[in-house]
Amino acid sequence: MNSIALILVLLLYLTFLFFIAHWAEKKENLRWANNPYVYSLSLAVYCTAWTYYGSIGVAANSGLNYLTIYIGPIIIIPAWIIILRKIIRISRLNNVSSIADFISLRYGNSRFLGALVTLICLAAILPYIALQLKAISETFHVVTKTPENSLIILDTTTYVAVALALFASYYGTKYVDASEKRKGIITAVAMESTLKLIFFVLIGLYVTYVVYDGYGDIYQKASLLEHFHEKNTIGSIENGMNWFFLCMLSLFAIFLLPRQFHVSVVENNRERHIKTALWLFPLYLFIFNLFVFPIAWGGNVLFSGEVKNADTFSLLIPQFYNNTFLTVLVFLGGFSAAISMIIVSSISLSTMLSNNLLIPYTFLGKLKNETQEINNKKIVNIRKVGIFLLIIIAYLIYRFFALDYSLGSIGLVSFVIIGQLAPSFFGALFWRRGSSLGAKSGIIIGFLVCLYTLLIPYAYGLTSSTNTFITSGLFGTDLLKPLALFGLDYLSPIAHAFFWSLLFNSMTYFAVSVSFKGNYRERNYAEMYIDIDKYSTNHENAFVWRGTAYTRDIEKVLLKFLGEDRTQRAMAIFNTKYNVDKNQEMADARLVKFAENLLTGHIGTASAKILISSVVKEEKITLPEVLKILEESNETILINKKLTETSNELKKITNQLQLANENLVVKDKQKDDFLDTVTHELRTPITAIRAASEILIDDDDIPETIRKQFLTNIISESDRLNRLIDKILDLEKLETGKQKLNLTLNDFHQTLLKTIEPLQQLIKNKNIAVQIKNDLPIHLMYDEDRIIQVVTNLLSNAIKFCPDENGVIGIQIFEKEQFYEINVIDNGKGIDEKDADMIFDKFYQSDNQNIKKPHGSGLGLAICKQIIELHKGKIWAKNNDNTGACFTFTLLK
Repeated sequence: MNSIALILVLLLYLTFLFFIAHWAEKKENLRWANNPYVYSLSLAVYCTAWTYYGSIGVAANSGLNYLTIYIGPIIIIPAWIIILRKIIRISRLNNVSSIADFISLRYGNSRFLGALVTLICLAAILPYIALQLKAISETFHVVTKTPENSLIILDTTTYVAVALALFASYYGTKYVDASEKRKGIITAVAMESTLKLIFFVLIGLYVTYVVYDGYGDIYQKASLLEHFHEKNTIGSIENGMNWFFLCMLSLFAIFLLPRQFHVSVVENNRERHIKTALWLFPLYLFIFNLFVFPIAWGGNVLFSGEVKNADTFSLLIPQFYNNTFLTVLVFLGGFSAAISMIIVSSISLSTMLSNNLLIPYTFLGKLKNETQEINNKKIVNIRKVGIFLLIIIAYLIYRFFALDYSLGSIGLVSFVIIGQLAPSFFGALFWRRGSSLGAKSGIIIGFLVCLYTLLIPYAYGLTSSTNTFITSGLFGTDLLKPLALFGLDYLSPIAHAFFWSLLFNSMTYFAVSVSFKGNYRERNYAEMYIDIDKYSTNHENAFVWRGTAYTRDIEKVLLKFLGEDRTQRAMAIFNTKYNVDKNQEMADARLVKFAENLLTGHIGTASAKILISSVVKEEKITLPEVLKILEESNETILINKKLTETSNELKKITNQLQLANENLVVKDKQKDDFLDTVTHELRTPITAIRAASEILIDDDDIPETIRKQFLTNIISESDRLNRLIDKILDLEKLETGKQKLNLTLNDFHQTLLKTIEPLQQLIKNKNIAVQIKNDLPIHLMYDEDRIIQVVTNLLSNAIKFCPDENGVIGIQIFEKEQFYEINVIDNGKGIDEKDADMIFDKFYQSDNQNIKKPHGSGLGLAICKQIIELHKGKIWAKNNDNTGACFTFTLLK
């Protein structure tokens, strides 16, 4: 493909990334940028050009060794729910913005340790960024079939590096507070992660199923090549040890690489996002590795006997078959893998460079005498220049130092260097005795061993047979051979350097920490890191500090970096949280810690401590005093927690009592209404009987027909009185459990017909249409008399509330898994929403009956509920979609 055309494609792609980043920064798109899938995909910044191209090269030349880079992270990922969540919580509470801040804060806000960690990261990551630029350069020339140009001004990678530096410096420094979330960058990285996976899968499918006839075909042809079987087995115990150390190396890298710490910790918006990452990130790595083997060995078969760079097989294969479109897509995938690593790494490195090296050692004195606007501008400019220079320096490393090594070799060297942070990092999380001196000593010793066993040999050339330092060791001593230190000669150079450097590093860290006690601040932070869950709610309470401090002095420092508005908001939050009077003159330990946290994102932990210390007078505290204060703090926290729990319980009980009281008031009113109604219902037939009886006694000359009418009325009113008394007695028996069911096997359809028959006259009087759906025999066990009583009540209500014209009552029967569901539906006015939950209560009558006095005693539905529940069923009511009500009850099969 033509160079200019490919450059135009790259410009379009970079423009697309600018658009994605700009779009994600807008508030209205927050839900798209801030979700667990974007977070999980951003973690795939782990898969750099080394993964995209270098894994294929390693697989083609060394077989299965490429898997170690992925096995390590996958092994540790299940523990993320504990370890990563702990790291995120510590970082969030302390406003940590980089791994240098995280480590230095744990060891007493050590300025030197923060600077040391920064230098280690620079030593590890700058060559790694150079590796990405190397990959972009090499693959560009493969796609365009052009030779590499020795002139910087004619090298396409020069302009790519400048463009990336501008992009990262613009979007990576939008916030002065380095702990702020960079939604634009992270969304763009997540998009790149998606695209590079899609393009890699496309080339994998193409090689596996278009160029070849599946995995089996590739394996069969590749197995005929020389050394195939030896390369694709773990082999001896010695080789197994190499695998083990390389897996451990990648396991540490997933935590310690500055870009991984940044995307997984600093950019984490919700701890619950980890749950998605626990399965999505390993799945991503798994899919990526599905096609490494077929591409690598498919390339070996296709280019057998030719001298080709195996790193570029994914480009050479489609190019061999003149598939330009796929070749460009694969190149864009590799370009995505490279630039996402460059951008995130440069942002995290520039934050460390400014907050842990430049500001605390050079600019801090000037910053504390300037205004907030000038300070913010200076800090942002320091980071912008830092990002730009870091990428340019990495480009120069690529141009002058990194051209002679493969992608995989440079990447692994970076992993070994960054691995020197492991003892102090994990010790910070799990070991209280770890000290600042131990961490510094361990890192320095580990790096020196790494320098001796790996970096110097790499500088000379690993295979150099003329260099006596490599072949004979320092001072000609065999035991001091850099690649076979103390006679350990069966490990690969990477595994060998990692083993010895980490061994000396760990031994030094533990030995020094045990031999020399750290100061009280280190032990204070040790407690706060290890028991972070205990202190997470009132973090400032756990900070041990004693001395004299004035609130106004601390506020003056905050004003110089936060500005008036943010300082006032922060102080208001602090005063509200700890119930502190805003006019309080003296500051306590909580405000000192709170102020340090606010400044940490702007200038780093060490500088924040220095600034606050400059305006307060701290008294020294012995270690036993620290432990005593922490113990008291723990007790206070526990007491506060118990008080909070008790308060919450009391509130809950109060609410329950209030609700119960409100229910009692309602019940009392219902009881009064019920007694009023029952009195009225009893008085009506009694009055009628008395009136008729008096007429019959007083007048002997009443005609026989009228006498019979009066006697009939007496009998009718007596029956009415009897029914009312029966209802009250029925409800009392049902509620007290005295009522026993006479369960028999019945056909429910026949029971339904028996119920409807006595109501036919009422139905005809209102011209109501009754529709029964599912009239097939249904045999169930129930007390037929009681179920007739239920259905009669429901049908009577439906008849009563049906409209005078076009009334319809529907009876539906549905078979469920364990029961039958019976619906009685009418097209009346429906149920008032406020009545829906109470119509089955005894005493209750709806006020919405459009008459002065409600019909009935208010016991019918209460009796229905008792009968159905006695049958182990349920009964409820709701309104229909259009009009009317639906009463539903269930009967067990």
